[in-house]
Amino acid sequence: MNDQSAVLCLRFRRIGGGLPDSAGYEGLLALLGAFTPVVEAAPPGAALADVSGALRYFGQDAAGLASVIRVRALALHGVDCAIGAASNPMLARMAARQATPGTTFVVPPGEHAGFLASKPAAALDGVGAATARTLCGYGLDSIGRIAAAPLATLQRITGVRTGRELWERANGIDRTRVVPNAAARSIAAERSFPRDELDPEQHRRALLSLTEELGARLRGDGQVCRSLAVSVRYADRTGYATLTRSRTLPEPTAHSAALTSLAYRIQDSFALQRARVRGIGLRAEGLYDAEHAAHQLTFDPVDERARRIEAVSDRLRARFGPGAVKPGRLAA
Repeated sequence: MNDQSAVLCLRFRRIGGGLPDSAGYEGLLALLGAFTPVVEAAPPGAALADVSGALRYFGQDAAGLASVIRVRALALHGVDCAIGAASNPMLARMAARQATPGTTFVVPPGEHAGFLASKPAAALDGVGAATARTLCGYGLDSIGRIAAAPLATLQRITGVRTGRELWERANGIDRTRVVPNAAARSIAAERSFPRDELDPEQHRRALLSLTEELGARLRGDGQVCRSLAVSVRYADRTGYATLTRSRTLPEPTAHSAALTSLAYRIQDSFALQRARVRGIGLRAEGLYDAEHAAHQLTFDPVDERARRIEAVSDRLRARFGPGAVKPGRLAA
């Protein structure tokens, strides 16, 4: 990538499927630290690394250095990598989503417009389902059309701050940097089945256990999330495929019931009732401190009672362990 900043986004996957465990993930971060000190964790299965200072030292371009990292991750940890390489974190993350395990997808400097132009509006970082519907209602259904729209038009449609952020991102501009040891902006968990699972009830139970786990983790860390992403790995004619879809919550929350409701809706949108599912993943995105989050009062006694029960359950889990309290559906 010549003299421009080179950012890698790495997505880790164990050989045979599944995310690395916590010890394996820490080992992968240490491996990246041997190449550059500028490594930002994105647990449980991804990381960002700014390797611009390492290219001359290792005598490689970004793609070549990515290949070296992949070989070491495979040899030392039994983990394969899908890697995106670009000039900023946003483009690197989007490139990584197009890379398959064992490959690197590179967005060369100055060629981001062609990379972004034909992608749907919802593929742009920070664009949720509601914003995408609003943009599509004005004919701005692709990133290329958003980039070509006047800034003032976007600001009238979505607001001054959001409009500027949309315009900048659609034009490949990302003002964020890779921040070493930065707090995670998302958390994730995964459930794998020992064999292809056909029973929709088992799929539902797995998703419920994930929302309970992530909800408890968020509340324990004093955080809320803005959106959820559900991934389903299932068998198809060519082997296995993975579908991922995300939606924004009505309000930022760590309330397990709200997370479960949205996760179920996302799962239903896949229309995979007869699928042979091997694994389900859930990621809570857009994390920030709960003390800065506003909660819309509903005056709903059912909701208030559920939140009080949740608070008591959290105290019991903190004292007796994570398995001390669980929904009846999971205890059966």
